[in-house]
Amino acid sequence: MPPAVSAPAGTPSAPPLPSAVLWDMDGTLVDTEPHWMAAEHALVARHGGTWTHQDALALVGFDLLDAAAVLQEHGVDLPAQEIVELMLDEVIAGVRTSVHWQPGVRELLAALREAGIPCALVTMSYRRFADAVLSHAPEGTFAVVVTGDNVQQGKPHPEAYLRAAELLGVDAGDCVAIEDSPPGVAAALASGARTLGVQHIVPVEERPGLSRATTLVGIGLDELRRLRAGEVLELP
Repeated sequence: MPPAVSAPAGTPSAPPLPSAVLWDMDGTLVDTEPHWMAAEHALVARHGGTWTHQDALALVGFDLLDAAAVLQEHGVDLPAQEIVELMLDEVIAGVRTSVHWQPGVRELLAALREAGIPCALVTMSYRRFADAVLSHAPEGTFAVVVTGDNVQQGKPHPEAYLRAAELLGVDAGDCVAIEDSPPGVAAALASGARTLGVQHIVPVEERPGLSRATTLVGIGLDELRRLRAGEVLELP
């Protein structure tokens, strides 16, 4: 990490940067939700059930085993773990060739890398899917990866975010978390992280302590300093 530079005497020092930035993956880092929705629809249809767009929206951000339980309620007569693996197979096939990064993500990741701020990936997707996505990112982009198959309680429980902060050796309250779904936002806020909800498929509703943005385009280190300092921001 670059050495701190002291401000000239008589000038106020800038607020500190976050100790780390904790990133959700699906919908926040990359636009994979259409792949998940297509996999859910195909699986339910093969079992003679009905799956609507509203059903799919309701699952955004869910732990995969919890999502599998909902699919069982819609007629998928398979064990939950088998449902998860089948969906993962389809979604991984979809991202192997290309990944659509969300607007502003790569620029913010580059700024964090240059500033020496570590990043963690905190996703309810399983490790084999996360690895398929991360194969498209520069090596070393994420110092820590926490996935849904290595936590006991998925989002909206804060375990995954607390685990990521612990692995990085930082306090979650000194981190900024970036999320797009209601379960993810709830998990990040419950961990104590300063949380930025970025609009994607599901509306990011106003919540106490939650900052919101319509996009990550134009968001940089200055905004992260303000978030770390405890400001609640409404960003364009």
